Amino acid sequence: MLHYHTIPVTAFQQNCSIVWCDESHQAAVIDPGGDIDRLLAELDQRGLKLEQIWLTHAHIDHAGGTAELAKRLNLPIIGPHPGDQFWIDGLPQQSQMFGFPPAGLFTPTRWLHDGDTVTLGSHTLQVRHCPGHTPGHVVFYSPEMKRAFVGDVLFAGSIGRTDFPQGNHEQLIASITERLWPMGNDTVFIPGHGPESTFGRERQSNPYVGGT
Repeated sequence: MLHYHTIPVTAFQQNCSIVWCDESHQAAVIDPGGDIDRLLAELDQRGLKLEQIWLTHAHIDHAGGTAELAKRLNLPIIGPHPGDQFWIDGLPQQSQMFGFPPAGLFTPTRWLHDGDTVTLGSHTLQVRHCPGHTPGHVVFYSPEMKRAFVGDVLFAGSIGRTDFPQGNHEQLIASITERLWPMGNDTVFIPGHGPESTFGRERQSNPYVGGT
């Protein structure tokens, strides 16, 4: 079976998730924005072997610790979509602007596109390209767990900001309604910040996408 544990990291309390296969103890970390030593301690405590870094997008609070973690453990960096290259290029400036520790540059081992998959042990997760918050934002979906790791596309009671460079509100709404909703009302999503919710609940009560 697949399992996950979410740890809020950085001053922005970004939800970094550790996903692992209980048969192989292989793990991936989604959006290691910072607090790398804390993440590694959690992995060690659970007896997990970290093998991959998965990125939803390249904002500093999601990707700031990626270069350090990849270098320390010689890990492949999977994602995001190539549309976020300019955000990766700007990580050092982002870290200065928001008061983060210096963030190193990196080149993803593998860029992701809509319809791709990622594997962990014997388990497969689907990848959906969901632009709007950033042009290269992706979402990881496990039909097996009925869980979606959606980064900053959707939140409990809100949606991602679109006032950053190359953000697009209409594109974000389309990503949510056309690419998230088909995953099913009972799918639980893990947002980039704040508590989990279900797509069904947000379709009913979210002030931005309710009734869609």
